[in-house]
Amino acid sequence: MMITFDKLWVTMRRRGITTYTLREKCGIDSKTIRRLRANENMETKTLDKLCSALSCRLEDIAEYRADDS
Repeated sequence: MMITFDKLWVTMRRRGITTYTLREKCGIDSKTIRRLRANENMETKTLDKLCSALSCRLEDIAEYRADDS
């Protein structure tokens, strides 16, 4: 079981937001962006920042996926 952030990149593309914009204008550091790409644990305050910056809901940037086993 894991949370994935694949939807984040789709939402960013649709809204014309780049990782540069997240870093420079939204206060998301490059380490956090690397962790998002790797689907690593994320603090809720970071998720809140992302939703605010992208004007979206949590389900627009994250998804729960159950193991196939």
